Amino acid sequence: MYHFFRTQKIIWMPQELDAFQPYPVEIMPGRIYLGNFKQACDPKVQKDLKIKAHVNVSMETGPFFVGDADKLLHIQIEDSLEANISPFLRHLCHFIEIHLELGSVILVFSTMGISRSCAAILAYLMHRNEQTLKRSWAYVKKCKNNMRPNRALVAQLSEWEKVILGDVITDILDPLY
Repeated sequence: MYHFFRTQKIIWMPQELDAFQPYPVEIMPGRIYLGNFKQACDPKVQKDLKIKAHVNVSMETGPFFVGDADKLLHIQIEDSLEANISPFLRHLCHFIEIHLELGSVILVFSTMGISRSCAAILAYLMHRNEQTLKRSWAYVKKCKNNMRPNRALVAQLSEWEKVILGDVITDILDPLY
């Protein structure tokens, strides 16, 4: 499926494995990817995946994203329990919807690609599919096993579930979350 992943190699040297850079994970095949800041700044990743729009859910900025402001949504929140993503969720969903309609490939990323960007993806999937946090969580977990939004973000996603569905359905006290 991805020409740039093709190889005839069977045995890899340790230094080759160290140099291997993983690609962002697919959330919606060929449309939405979830990654980290390093992947977002890698021109090869951008080219190979045909990334045209970015959602940066971190404090970091990079020169790679300077240019067309319509193709970058920068949600500046810290990776902390004080982080508040709630005020940005409607705009986030709208931004992603517009770019999907335009046929753009979108990369959603944060510093490590584990907490904030995953929370953003969860919020979008809940909105798009009008589904529970639990169902969105299970889907994203299949795509990215080390997904782990912090407790504050999980609580905000629970409130987002109430906005989307009219009630809180997912029990975030479950150790799964």
